[in-house]
Amino acid sequence: MNELRNFRIALSSRFRPSFTYMGKKLGRRLCLFFICIVMTPILISGCSHFNEGFQAKSTFEEANDLFNQGNYKASLNVYEQIMGEYPSTADRVLFEMGIIHAYPKNEQKDFQKSLECFHKLIQDYPGSAYRQDSEMMIFYINNVTLKDQTIATQQARIETLLHELEGKENDIAALQKQIVALEQKIFAYATQKGRIDKILVEKQARRLMLISKGEVIKTYKIALGGNPVGPKERQGDNKTPEGTYVIDARNKGSQYHLSLHISYPNEKDKKRAKELGVSPGGNIMIHGIKNGFSWVGDSHTEVDWTKGCIAVTDEEIEEISRLAPNGTIVEIRP
Repeated sequence: MNELRNFRIALSSRFRPSFTYMGKKLGRRLCLFFICIVMTPILISGCSHFNEGFQAKSTFEEANDLFNQGNYKASLNVYEQIMGEYPSTADRVLFEMGIIHAYPKNEQKDFQKSLECFHKLIQDYPGSAYRQDSEMMIFYINNVTLKDQTIATQQARIETLLHELEGKENDIAALQKQIVALEQKIFAYATQKGRIDKILVEKQARRLMLISKGEVIKTYKIALGGNPVGPKERQGDNKTPEGTYVIDARNKGSQYHLSLHISYPNEKDKKRAKELGVSPGGNIMIHGIKNGFSWVGDSHTEVDWTKGCIAVTDEEIEEISRLAPNGTIVEIRP
């Protein structure tokens, strides 16, 4: 023992080379031997915790290695062994076991067992160096447990609401089917009677509506000119016009599948351009997607890509063309 060796050295420096015992002078070595014999029981008693801690060191290292390897159950078993063989290290063992039971990566973590370890440490070893850390761990675990309980309550509420919603979703789906069926009937009736009399475009909403006798019978998503805000003022400004026009021509050989020509510019547009001293431009169409790119489908409406025209899908322009003859009013609103 290093401590015992140091104590012997200290003793040897304090005593003279010879010592009188029962009237006789003893040699230096015999003197030290006597003193050590007398003091050894005291030293052993005083160093018992140190001895146990030193002897348990390798076992603690084994438990720690198992913990680092993720073998938490085996690590706990080693700590229980340490507690049985080295009682003086019990406070440290309890602390380490409490940590393992609460460790997030431990799939068998048990907050209750962790709390039991920390509470036992505080109760049985009030002067332990691990007391303060144990109190902090108790506070932490209680907070985590409270949050888990709150989350569990909220999740249960969500499950209840989802269950209630499932029943309503069936009702909503049934209503949606009825709406679609009615829209199809209205659309079929209107087209059979040839009652499409107006096309309404709402630029901000990016939609085109077919109107029959004041009723909307179908709506389409659209893309506009690359500079969509405000009315068209001049050639090349990439703006879509605003105002009232008519379909006055159509082109089945269009580079954009099929196109319906709009009678832009009207008198108001011409007057504004004249005041600005510019050409109002023209050749504004309702058309499909550029030839060769029909596969884009309705995703083309994700961006305003035309030079001022109004774009729909190829299938949609075919439908609009069938329903809107030349002379159909086209109103374009901001």
